Amino acid sequence: MEITIPSGLTQFPVLFLLLTFLSHPISAIASTQELLKGFTATPDSSISSFQPLLGDSLGNYSLGFLRVDRTQLALAIIHVPSQEQLWIAGKSPLARWSSRTRLSFNGSLVISDSHTGVLWSSYTDGYRVRLSNTSNLLIETMGDTSLILWQSFDSPYNTLMENQIFTSAMTLVSSNGLYSMKLGPDFIGFYVNFIDNSDPGHLYYQHNPMEAKARVLKDHGPIQAMLSPDGFLGMYQNGSTPVDVQPFSTFQQPGTGSRRLRLEPDGNLIGYYWTRSSWVVDFKQIYDLCDLPSSCGPYGLCQPGKGCSCVDNRTAYSSGVCGTSGGDFCGKKYGVLRRTGVELPNKEIMAYTIMSSLEKCELTCEEKCTCWGAVYSNTSGFCYTIDYPIQTVVEVLDGTKSGYFKVRVGAGKDTKVVGLWVGLGVLCGLVLLLGGVFLYKRERRGVKGYVEEEGVNGGVGPYKNLGSESSKSIELSER
Repeated sequence: MEITIPSGLTQFPVLFLLLTFLSHPISAIASTQELLKGFTATPDSSISSFQPLLGDSLGNYSLGFLRVDRTQLALAIIHVPSQEQLWIAGKSPLARWSSRTRLSFNGSLVISDSHTGVLWSSYTDGYRVRLSNTSNLLIETMGDTSLILWQSFDSPYNTLMENQIFTSAMTLVSSNGLYSMKLGPDFIGFYVNFIDNSDPGHLYYQHNPMEAKARVLKDHGPIQAMLSPDGFLGMYQNGSTPVDVQPFSTFQQPGTGSRRLRLEPDGNLIGYYWTRSSWVVDFKQIYDLCDLPSSCGPYGLCQPGKGCSCVDNRTAYSSGVCGTSGGDFCGKKYGVLRRTGVELPNKEIMAYTIMSSLEKCELTCEEKCTCWGAVYSNTSGFCYTIDYPIQTVVEVLDGTKSGYFKVRVGAGKDTKVVGLWVGLGVLCGLVLLLGGVFLYKRERRGVKGYVEEEGVNGGVGPYKNLGSESSKSIELSER
């Protein structure tokens, strides 16, 4: 049986690799424990999921070809008992699953295609390739005291393993490509990229060291992070004494299985340990759901201790979708959604401008077509403009905090909304036939206009008929 990527996952092939492992067990374990110069391998057309090529001495980890979407492959390292993917070679487009694709070792480990050439290479001049008992893929020189020329631990994807050193030159990237983790001069930073080609993206969470046993000194070199077998994520600078320790639930408990950290598709960094039968969650970098940048999705409202709803107070969250986000509003029509009692997740690390009024804060965003919204505090005067597509905001019991959000005209017109409009059309027809009990007024105001019903605010798509209790109006405009 071959594997096909569902249409919704075609742009996230790495995310699909994980789903592949869950539904297609690995049929074989690699018995080869080293690859020497002259080694070559091509995909086996009879393999439906994973073709093992190299294993560690304990049989816990395997390097091989993973078949994706029938015609593609990824060179991956997996944890054999759980079938969890731990590493893939490169972040470029996948190779084809065909006789044209070849993995070879000629001193460099190379994936190539006879038509397109080299797709990925380690660019080394080594003697052998082996997989360590910690899942680290190594290219070494010849001899009993062989030197490591290259290692996969220096090029992580979304996972860190025990004793793997994470440096300021490295980046963890979530499987959906939206979130990344990097080291700053004295902190661990978590970034989200809701806009294409925005590097490193928007900082949504920052962990600063406690500096209980040692301090981060300026001009004394960059910091590093490491997952300790003792059950903590440590931060170091030029020494073995950590400047920060984040303990896991099994901190310093003997007999705990192997550990790993993974940057998840929701932007959280999760720690796991292996119980010989399953991976158990042992650590969360962000414990509060509402501190995640998009925990309830675009235009979602995170209610602490309750869960998710929608900012417009009308759209049902049962589908998990409150609205749609996308490109900027330059030259496009949009609606405006206002709501009181909201703030941004982790506003403490966001830039702001002090404004004298909510109106001036809103105007700052209105005049900029690359601004998606703004949140204002009437108490402090802080105006936070949002320069990325609207995601989740947090509900607070403070009426002095207000949100101003641009929404696309027609955004969220799903089948339920279409059905609503059909029903309203039938109702209007009946009303007219009964003698015009209600008077409907419509004013056209050029490209900038709005729809009003007496006592009810008008709207577009899921933002129609916003309640006056926490929302004001939707205005249509064109920038």
